[in-house]
Amino acid sequence: MSEKPVGRKPNGLLSTDALRSALQAQSALLEEFISMAKSPDEPEVIKTMLRKTIEISIELTGAELGSLILLDSKEAVVDSILARGEVSPELSSELVESVLREGLAGWVMQHRKIGLVSDTKTDDRWLIFPDQPYRARSALALPVISAEMQLGILTLIHSAPGHFTQEIVELMKITANQIALVLDNVYLFDNLNESFKSLGKAQKKIETYSRTLDLELDKCRQIQQSFLPRQLPNLPGWQIEEFFFPARRVSGDFYDAFMLPGGYCGLVIGDVCDKGVGSALFMALYRSLIRIFSGQPQLSRSLVDTQSKTVGGPSDSSSIRHYSQVEAMRTVALTNDYIAQDTEMCMFATLFFAVLDPENGQLIYINGGHETAFIIDRSGVKERLSPTGPAVGLIPQAEFKFKQARLQPGEILFAYTDGVSDARSINEERFTRKRLISFLSQPVATASELMERIGTDLFAHIGKASQEDDITMLALQRE
Repeated sequence: MSEKPVGRKPNGLLSTDALRSALQAQSALLEEFISMAKSPDEPEVIKTMLRKTIEISIELTGAELGSLILLDSKEAVVDSILARGEVSPELSSELVESVLREGLAGWVMQHRKIGLVSDTKTDDRWLIFPDQPYRARSALALPVISAEMQLGILTLIHSAPGHFTQEIVELMKITANQIALVLDNVYLFDNLNESFKSLGKAQKKIETYSRTLDLELDKCRQIQQSFLPRQLPNLPGWQIEEFFFPARRVSGDFYDAFMLPGGYCGLVIGDVCDKGVGSALFMALYRSLIRIFSGQPQLSRSLVDTQSKTVGGPSDSSSIRHYSQVEAMRTVALTNDYIAQDTEMCMFATLFFAVLDPENGQLIYINGGHETAFIIDRSGVKERLSPTGPAVGLIPQAEFKFKQARLQPGEILFAYTDGVSDARSINEERFTRKRLISFLSQPVATASELMERIGTDLFAHIGKASQEDDITMLALQRE
């Protein structure tokens, strides 16, 4: 993603109309996704969801027609979806095959870059068919990529040349990323839904049921693993370490570390209530909402102001060097309100969310009912980052205060889930928070050394006992 703020004019400001349309589009996309998450058995839900992403992209850009070509892991065409246009299945298949072979979509898929055609008459990447069912003079095609896998090609067209400006391109960059998140989640829900349908047909024989369950849960585990970061950000002068060991094949724990506009780094660790597949579904939802909201602080601020929702902060917030770092804190309140709007499901999560300024070590954070995080120096525990608000998704319109801390050279931020302190031995003895703090109080050179020490002692404590809960730890060190 470009380091330049997304969707801004050269003077650094997003136009009012562009901001309003982007806000409405992203809000609609999230509403559709959450509706799908709550009703995974709705027929044709995947087609409906994908068609909605195209319609939202058309609204966001003022395009006249849009299409989405879906690809599998080997970049073979799985399906193609068209919005605002009627084309027969035979013609649609012929068009897709042609444009992927020698057209704009094929160029985008091969280069994994955005393709902008200002005038189709002068750009040889655009194919003109003798019986073309629509008129196109300008086009914009974007790769939809998640975790290095190309999931599809989104193409938008207009009958006038030069319609797609650079501002539209910048807006669509982040929209394509969000569509990738939605596609990830769509595939997760679809696979889980199909898994349970398969299991229902296998009840005649308990052996078949068991084997099918094992296979499908393994698929669920693989899909869920794809939601966790495959590679943590490489920040010069900083070290980020993680430790993740689920109790079951699917987990309610999650962690993430990702770059944000302005050069900031977002860090999150969370624990969804309950266990099993239900927690895994909501783990994916929480992770996606946090990434989407924190990546667009201006949109988040507008949405919060529209809902008359505020996020409290320390009295000296005016001293913070970059206000956008504070704006990202609204992520937690927005995520809370989206999840909490359905009180019947009562699915909530405790989480610790922080935004780091790598230049000066400043950390702004919210602890939503989660275990206390710690800042450690050479003498032991220097500071405790205790809860600043309730669990996320439990109380509609809940207030979340943010606080500040600063990591000096050599200091470590350590966060964990309760699966660490609550781990039981074969004699039913818990690992305890006190024992964990004793490790945090011992001198340690690096974050990786700290993780290794705790992990080794923790699993020695568990021994042959069954692991009851997911074990997750996240550490950040300023070198």
